[in-house]
Amino acid sequence: MEKPHFRAALLHPRYWLTWLLFGVWFLIAQLPYRWQMALGRGLGRLMMKLAKTRRQIADRNLALCFPELSAQKREQLLRRNFDSNGIALMETGMAWFRSSRWLRRRFSIEGLEYLQEPRERGQGVVMMAMHFTTLEIGAAFMSLSHPVDGMYRPHKNPVYDYMQRKGRERHGEDSEVYQRKDVRGMLRALKNGRAVWYAPDQDYGIKQGVFAPLFGIPAATVTGTSRFARVGRAQVVPYTVTRLEERGHYHVKVFPPINEIPSGDELKDAILVNQFVEARMRENPAQYMWVHRRFKTRPEGEEDVYGEAGIRRRRRRKKRKK
Repeated sequence: MEKPHFRAALLHPRYWLTWLLFGVWFLIAQLPYRWQMALGRGLGRLMMKLAKTRRQIADRNLALCFPELSAQKREQLLRRNFDSNGIALMETGMAWFRSSRWLRRRFSIEGLEYLQEPRERGQGVVMMAMHFTTLEIGAAFMSLSHPVDGMYRPHKNPVYDYMQRKGRERHGEDSEVYQRKDVRGMLRALKNGRAVWYAPDQDYGIKQGVFAPLFGIPAATVTGTSRFARVGRAQVVPYTVTRLEERGHYHVKVFPPINEIPSGDELKDAILVNQFVEARMRENPAQYMWVHRRFKTRPEGEEDVYGEAGIRRRRRRKKRKK
């Protein structure tokens, strides 16, 4: 895709409020790190009180995935998770508005050789990400460490769309962006030896996926990971980004390639993906995005695990589409 360009139409009065909000966001991003963490936690606690449906979804996910936790322990984890969701908004501002120099001081990286080695021999990499709350700032860290092409879904608000793309692309001069539906572009990049960001850990339905166990629960899992690896002749290299808040620091860990993917069996590959994702979720559950309905698609005959919370989300989505 072409780089984002400013247009005079973005200054229309209907977008002034959006520009104002971005101005406030920019100023907040300049505050000391610990202040932003405190603001993020406060915002997370406010979200926990006001976003009742999201709270119910997150609580249900935690109950499904960690049945061994007592109600008290699960409530504590839920509170920490909403704190982390609020902090994620602060981190997005840091990623979009702070300098590359400032960001470089904030993280360390381990395992970068697992990306460099395929690049040296001209092999593409499916860079397998997961939806932790550090997702946005983690993408900035990776862009500062290695050329990574990203996936992109346009936003309905053109000002937000412009600022989002500017923020995401500013740290990676050699990076490309592909719309989420541009499968051919992604495959072409992989065949050309590039690293392409891809996150297979959300429920996108079963049309392009299979049911594979996650925490022992059948979960609709996209088979794109194995297809991209097979057709693009690429390696699957996962990575995680962990917030070490007490140190004001982040640790990026690039894992060794999952060489068993592609195996030629998409279900087997999906199981391997979910096993890896589950292990990372268990290591750092407070920083995972539990507010998404990971188990919304159910095998035939099984009921919606989210009850009224799931019904309300579907109703809102239908209204937005009208």
